[in-house]
Amino acid sequence: MTGRKKPKYKIGDTVVITIYGTVGKITDVKWLEGNYVYEVNKSQGLYMESALELLSEFDGTVMEQEHIDIEYKFFIGDLVQVSGYGAELFKVVGFRTEIWRYKEDAWEDVIYELSRISDGEWLEAGEEELTLVADAESADTFIQKLGLLYLVNKQEKTFTNSSLQNMVRKAELEEMAKKKEKKELIDNLLDIFNDYRILYELFHDPEYYQVMRVILRKLENLAGNDGKSHV
Repeated sequence: MTGRKKPKYKIGDTVVITIYGTVGKITDVKWLEGNYVYEVNKSQGLYMESALELLSEFDGTVMEQEHIDIEYKFFIGDLVQVSGYGAELFKVVGFRTEIWRYKEDAWEDVIYELSRISDGEWLEAGEEELTLVADAESADTFIQKLGLLYLVNKQEKTFTNSSLQNMVRKAELEEMAKKKEKKELIDNLLDIFNDYRILYELFHDPEYYQVMRVILRKLENLAGNDGKSHV
């Protein structure tokens, strides 16, 4: 049995892809149907030996390759606000870089693909239009706190129905009489208040201040434990 021939190039060799005149490094060598094929710069394409030549032995014209370092400010899963959309929250679901090159100018644009938390509406925005609210690691916790506030608000709105008001209020008092549940509710409201206080200090959005006032009223209600609404 004859041994397999040795590959002409090895990982780490600097080669020229002769059909393009571009330079790269061998990043993988594979044996395929009786021939060696080569991966260059971790690309998806594979090249036959005949398509490559060592840079040190190449006599043709080498095209210069541009190396671009892009620093991304936001990442998938981050919770952000978008300029022009007030206090609405969006989650980053993707991003891309657009590279622009002209004879006398050059720049790169990073475009973020977003999904609105409230209804899933899709939106694209540039990096300069976004403000980070919570990174991907803490985004879900932040959203859960918002969901709790929504449920508390929704429960409070049902009290406006006069025919059920006394019944619901009695049920609420019985529920809140359980010390453990009452403490958990107060702790969660305090967490939400602190989150909005930080946001208000950062962005001075009056909507944040209004939410803080609502939470304080709810805390006053719980502390008084009388079931009445305080203004």
